[in-house]
This record gives sequence, structure tokens and C-alpha cells, in this order.
Amino acid sequence: MQCALVLETGKVFIGEPFGAQVEASGEVVFNTGMTGYQEVLTDPSYADQIVCMTYPLVGNYGINLDDNQSGRIQVRGFIVKEAAAEPNHWQSDNNLDDKLTKANIPGIRGIDTRALTRHIREYGVLKGVITCDLHNLDRIKEEIKNWQSQENIISAVSTPEIYTIPALQSEGRVGKEYHVVAMDFGIKKNILHAMQNKGFNITVVPYKTTSKDILALNPDGIFLSNGPGDPKDVQEGISTISELVGKRPIFGICLGHQLLTLALGGDTYKLKFGHRGGNQPVQDIITRKVNITSQNHGYAVDQKSIEGLPLEVTHINLNDKTVEGLAHTTLPIFSVQYHPEAGPGPNDSLYLFDEFAALMEE
Repeated sequence: MQCALVLETGKVFIGEPFGAQVEASGEVVFNTGMTGYQEVLTDPSYADQIVCMTYPLVGNYGINLDDNQSGRIQVRGFIVKEAAAEPNHWQSDNNLDDKLTKANIPGIRGIDTRALTRHIREYGVLKGVITCDLHNLDRIKEEIKNWQSQENIISAVSTPEIYTIPALQSEGRVGKEYHVVAMDFGIKKNILHAMQNKGFNITVVPYKTTSKDILALNPDGIFLSNGPGDPKDVQEGISTISELVGKRPIFGICLGHQLLTLALGGDTYKLKFGHRGGNQPVQDIITRKVNITSQNHGYAVDQKSIEGLPLEVTHINLNDKTVEGLAHTTLPIFSVQYHPEAGPGPNDSLYLFDEFAALMEE
């Protein structure tokens, strides 16, 4: 049996179905990671997207109970060159095909993922559909042009209610514990785990939580999480963050970084094809040190828009020179565009949680 990936440009890739044999539409993006496909599938930042893995062999170490980043698969569809049918790893309790089938998510394998990636790099991120209806491709080509992402995608991935997570005890930990309120715009499990390891007692709140309610929790600091979509669509979050500025130390990552910039008067724009993968080089402007980072975003901060604002650029992406980090010039506020907890990816940037702790201590 065959299925197709149909793009809004009219380009069609023919492959084989795996996972659920249903039709699904979304924004087609590519991820350059060599591992971490389970984290990608369950990362809320990928909501409403069809993800192509550029590494050719996917699924070879299976699926386990520990690597999920949320309670469900978040992608709309999955594209691979080869999907391993018989994974081999001591932690594996399932394979990729079964994982997608149970979640009713379609996959397509056997296409030229290199050609697809080059097509996206040429035209930018594209709308697309995975379908097994090969007799109506002309209709599908027209219909996909009108596809739109969910209007309020954050509401689909944010927690509906407040919950708490205690700090993890560690014999080697130096320093006291801190109470952090995390605004959930689509937070990943590994981010929470990284903060637990640093001695943070975390209160996770829905993205619509007011500044008054957040401050009533008496936090030592406020964390702004990752999440999907256009930051300008999250007006409630932007308003809340602007009201919190100057009240507590603030640390934002990914979408939280963009929302913080908007709350402080800056601007954001959509990248041509975004940064997605665990191999993005980022340089600290002050130390000149380069870290390899894990990233997943389609928008970036407009550097010109922060001129005249009390913000300074602290990190840049060495591939395209986009802004990767900001710090307030007078207040204990900073943010980065990447994922310091690295789920998946390198651990180069875990020190940022120490810097957040230092701001709360001060």
C-alpha cells in the first residue's frame, strides 16, 4: 500500500504508510537530530506540525516509558526515511509503528527526506497533508492551501489546573531551595526535571493565570516555558508577563523568550524554516564560548526592535546570526531561545538554571 505527502507547492512525495492510516494536515517542518524521536513526538512545541526527521534511520531503539515529554503525542504526522520495525534496547517496551497507531497519528516512510528538507529550505515551512487517498491528489493540493492551525493552540497544550512538583533531594547540592512559578505554554517534562535537580520547588500554572494570582503564590522567581505557535497569538500571556516585570526574577526559554521580548516592547518574526534539532551552535557574546544547543522554534526576536529598550543581546546563533539570548540591563530578567534542559540534546546549557538560582538568591 502507498501513501503520499502533498505540499502546498504542489510537490508530492510517494511512500509507504505506518502508524495510523488516517489523513492529517499540518505545517511541515524538519528536525536535524540523530536521536530523540520520542521526545520530538511528545514535545508540545510540535503541536499542529508534521515533522520530518532528516536522520535516515528512526525508531531503532524503540519507545520507552521515560522519554515522553507530555501525556500524548503532539505532532500531526511523522515523516522518516526508514522506520525500524524491530528496535533493540533494554528499555524499549514498544516500537514506533505501534506508538503512532495507538495515538491515531499517521506516518509516512520510504520518501527521500533529503529532497523534502531541501524543498522546505528553498520555499520555507509549508502546509502539507499525509494521505492514502492517491486518487484525489488534485483536490488535496487545493484544499491544503486553506489549512489553518488552531486559533488558540496554547490552550490545547497548557495545563488546565495548577499543580506542584517538589525539588529532588541531592547529597551534593549546594545552596538552598527556591520556589519557582512556571507559566505553562506547553512545558516539557525534562524542563521540570532539570529544575527539580537544581533544587527548585515548582508550581506550574495555566498560561491564563493572572499576575495577581501568580504573585499570591509568593514565588522566588518566575519561569516562562516553551510552547507552540506564533507568540503574538498569546496576548493573555504577554499582558501577564508585562505586569510581572520588576516584581520577581524572570527566566524565559523558547516561546517564553519571545513572549518576554514582546512584553518589554520588542518584536518577533517568523523564520523561513526555523531551528529544530539538538545540534544548533550558539555563542555567548560576553565569554565568546560556543555551546551546542537543543532548539525547536519557528519564530525569532527582531534584533532591531530592541534598540532603545533596556535589553541587551547575550547569545547569537552562529548559523544565521539570529538572537538566541537577552538580558535586562537593570532588572533580574533574562531569556534564551533554546532549550537548556536538552531533551533531547547536549547538556551544555544546564548552567542557565544556576544563573536563575543566583538571581533569586540576590
